[in-house]
Amino acid sequence: MKLFENLKEGIRTKMKSFLRLDQAQTLQINITQGLDEETRIAKNTIWYRGDTYELTQLYKQLPNKQDTFWGAVPTAGMEIRKIHTGMPSLIVDTLTDIVISDYNGVEFKDKNVDNEAMWEDIEKENKANELLKEAIKQALYKGQGAFKWSFDEEISQLPIIEFFPKDMIEVVKKRGRVREIIFKSYIKERERTYLLKEIYGYGYVKYKLCDIKGEKEFPLNMSTQTNGLENLKFDGAEFDQEGNVTKHGTYMLACLFKIEEDAIYDKKTDDFDALDEAWSQWMNALRDGRSKTYVPTSLIPKDPNTGELITPNSFDNKFIKVESDLSEDGKNEITVKQPTIPTDSYMNTYITALDLALQGIVSPSTLGIDTKKVTDPNATAQREKEKTTLYTRGKIVESLKITVPEMVNITFKAIATQNKETIEEIETVANFGEYANPSFEAQVETVSKGKQGGIMSIEASVEELYGDSKDEEWKAEEVARLKAEQGIVDIEEPAVNFDLEMG
Repeated sequence: MKLFENLKEGIRTKMKSFLRLDQAQTLQINITQGLDEETRIAKNTIWYRGDTYELTQLYKQLPNKQDTFWGAVPTAGMEIRKIHTGMPSLIVDTLTDIVISDYNGVEFKDKNVDNEAMWEDIEKENKANELLKEAIKQALYKGQGAFKWSFDEEISQLPIIEFFPKDMIEVVKKRGRVREIIFKSYIKERERTYLLKEIYGYGYVKYKLCDIKGEKEFPLNMSTQTNGLENLKFDGAEFDQEGNVTKHGTYMLACLFKIEEDAIYDKKTDDFDALDEAWSQWMNALRDGRSKTYVPTSLIPKDPNTGELITPNSFDNKFIKVESDLSEDGKNEITVKQPTIPTDSYMNTYITALDLALQGIVSPSTLGIDTKKVTDPNATAQREKEKTTLYTRGKIVESLKITVPEMVNITFKAIATQNKETIEEIETVANFGEYANPSFEAQVETVSKGKQGGIMSIEASVEELYGDSKDEEWKAEEVARLKAEQGIVDIEEPAVNFDLEMG
């Protein structure tokens, strides 16, 4: 027994002496991107446009098209109708409308009446709400964009604000900071297309006229639309003789607007493809599952004048002609056959595909889709169902709360620069209302209970009920009216250091 134990110990020792662990060799992994930046933006744009013909053309030109529903080529004789649900554009348009409907304008912190009046004119001139709506929409399905300011006295005496989407701008950064924003626009003239680059930097604007690829530069007077354009410097910026910037200013007449780096549904296009496939298959099954009427020849109506069989009408008299049954016990009768369509199976597939397509972006109830077939009038339950929408809306609102005050500030700096006045910082706040809040009746009931319970004042009640939907002056007048109706009078507290007259 002892000999056996010694033998095992010896084997174990030799195994230890021969055991050697080597580190894994470093592997080089090469991954090729499926699409470049411009192609991805074009793909997301086509998905937003939602035209079936354009989607078919797009996927015929994309790599790995055979793996997708829109890119697959059906076998001859097995074609099905490809239907697009329009979900990408519905998501973007709904989110945009939600945010814009809650936008209550800007509030100037210094309460300067002249600035407020000036900004109202600028908003009206530039159609600010429509401009912001278009900016949000394009930022959602293309990615970041940028606003730029310019003056054109032939159009307006006020600053002109324009928005350029991601595919029409280039952002130049240095150490992570934006140094220049290049706005690109195409000019068609005399059967030739030029690319105009407007380079906005801190304290300057420069112009370059190039060929359509942006490789070869031409003089600005080559086009009548750019003839007369001159590089602009302001706010202390300086150029050398070659046009290079030697000194920068403190601000630029442009600003970025970004909700997310890429489109909000950039990683969802495969899910949209699967959703379209599920819906198209369902509709194809309905088409194939139409009832078919078989009529024996002897029972087909005949033309009373010629005696010929009447041709079936596709609208009101559609049938399939079969030979009459001449067997001994045969019966000539009209037969109607209705195939069984597995509706529940198609419904479950469609709902699953829909959930995956909307996941992390927007709640189905926001789009008017009740996937669970549940209707709950309770405001809290409705808010719970729309949490995903609230998160996405919050991202958009936070971006606007940063960008809109910056837009106001740049606008007034541009006016001061144009008029050669002192440049000042204008501080504003962008106001937004609440989304998916309880109905007004429910709010009144809640506030009334709080007021009766002695835990809310009249001022707090009015603020809770109306929030940003009414201005401060109106709410103050409403508080005064309520106090007057309830017989509450505000009196000044007596001073503690008054002198008593001694009689």
